[in-house]
Formats: sequence, C-alpha cells, structure tokens
Amino acid sequence: MPKIKEICVSDLARILSKEDHFELIDIRTAGEIERGVLPGAKTLPMHLVPLKLSYFSQSPRQIVIYCRTGSRSAQVCRFLNQQGINNVISLRGGIVRWTSAGHRLDPPSEVIR
Repeated sequence: MPKIKEICVSDLARILSKEDHFELIDIRTAGEIERGVLPGAKTLPMHLVPLKLSYFSQSPRQIVIYCRTGSRSAQVCRFLNQQGINNVISLRGGIVRWTSAGHRLDPPSEVIR
C-alpha cells in the first residue's frame, strides 16, 4: 500500500506563518470542532468526505487534513488517494500535537457545503 503524505506540526506552523500554500480541513465531529480549529481551517465531518470528492479533486492547492490525533486524517488521505486524489496531506499528531506545541486555535467559521 503506498504511503500517504504527512506533515508535522512544526513544518506546518512554519509554512503557514510565511505563505498561504495550504488549505486546512478539519474532519472532526461537530462536538470536537466546537472546541476550536486551526487558524483558517474549513470543517467537513469525516463521514461526508466521500460526498465531496469533487471538492478535493478540483482544489488547486495542497490540502492538509487533520483530526484529533492523526488517525482519521490518515484514513481519509488513504481513501482519497485510492480515488486518484493526491493533493492531500495528513497532519501527523493532529490537533492534539498542534495545541501541545503551543499553537493557537480559532473558533470554527467556514463549513464546506
């Protein structure tokens, strides 16, 4: 099975502070999302990902997908790769590692419809 692309928290934070190369998508549940998201992240619950394949395939940017610990985002990236969508990257360690590294969270705002 091909390896999915991953990015670590420190690399993502460094890149986000300089440039807007990535789109961030939080795939956690609504209850989890209420506690905050990465700055600028859009939200799309994991179970809706298969219904939004065209969103992922039409995005001109790399998409960083994250969840609580990185497990669900890795599953989603693997699924999308199997659909021929290769512009997705899983955040290793998820939002748990993001916050433990001292990075901020914002209130959720933009939902993918």
